[in-house]
Amino acid sequence: MEWEKEIRAFGYYLKIERSLQENSILAYRQDVEKVADFMEKNFPGLGPDKVQLYHLRQFVNALSGLNISEFSQARILSGIKAFFKFLMYEDKIRDNPSLLLEAPKLSRTLPDTLSYPEIEKLLEAIPMGAPEGHRNRAMLELLYSSGLRVSELVNLKTGHYFKDIGFLRVTGKGNKERLVPVGRSAAKYLKLYLEEVRVHQNVARGHEDYIFLNRRGKKLTRVMIFLIIKKLVKETGMQKKVSPHTFRHSFATHLVEGGADLRAVQEMLGHESITTTEIYTHLDRDYLRQVLNEFLPASKK
Repeated sequence: MEWEKEIRAFGYYLKIERSLQENSILAYRQDVEKVADFMEKNFPGLGPDKVQLYHLRQFVNALSGLNISEFSQARILSGIKAFFKFLMYEDKIRDNPSLLLEAPKLSRTLPDTLSYPEIEKLLEAIPMGAPEGHRNRAMLELLYSSGLRVSELVNLKTGHYFKDIGFLRVTGKGNKERLVPVGRSAAKYLKLYLEEVRVHQNVARGHEDYIFLNRRGKKLTRVMIFLIIKKLVKETGMQKKVSPHTFRHSFATHLVEGGADLRAVQEMLGHESITTTEIYTHLDRDYLRQVLNEFLPASKK
């Protein structure tokens, strides 16, 4: 069994049956190519159907000796596990050698967030008199009030916004769709942008359906959103490192701190697993532990 042939088949499977996007497929393939290169160098002639747990552990040991973060190592191992699971699914191997392969334990930390006053400070710094002011305000309001990923924001189309019920239809990772509510303030500025600015723009061919456009009438890029936020942060003198994802993290953190149901937050963020959303409960857990240690008599001994 040849590595190259099976890696190509794996990519085809990810595209057709898993409906993954090209960048995700490329990442998976690159992960498996790493283990293929290692096996060919250290165990010549060892095809994917002959790999055992011992060989994979040797690969993991080699990974840990390189200057690769634990998160990158875990991602690579996730890709390898998916590959051997695919071979099992296709009846190309009888036993899965990656089944007992352990990934490095990750120290999960809460991403950087902004307080609500800091969010307001950035939003209020947007010059509404400028041609792009209404657009920028609507975009950042949506990033915060709907917890959108930057890729989801730039790909929003006019048909995705149901203003009568105040919801967006968002296409997230793996082409999975979800409905997310639009906050009152975001709805207000989105209405202003669509009715006062967007309708008067000359739109480039092929970009007619996109909500947010640049001066040339084309949809905005992810990089442009980063630059807009970077400029605002600089103008306000804020010392934090802020990106579009910071608004999403702040959205989730503020909801959880306010007592929102974790399943509802998971649904709005588009997380496939509840464990991904649970990272936002860490602040509450730290607070509860502090209360316990401070006020429970037994904890003071």
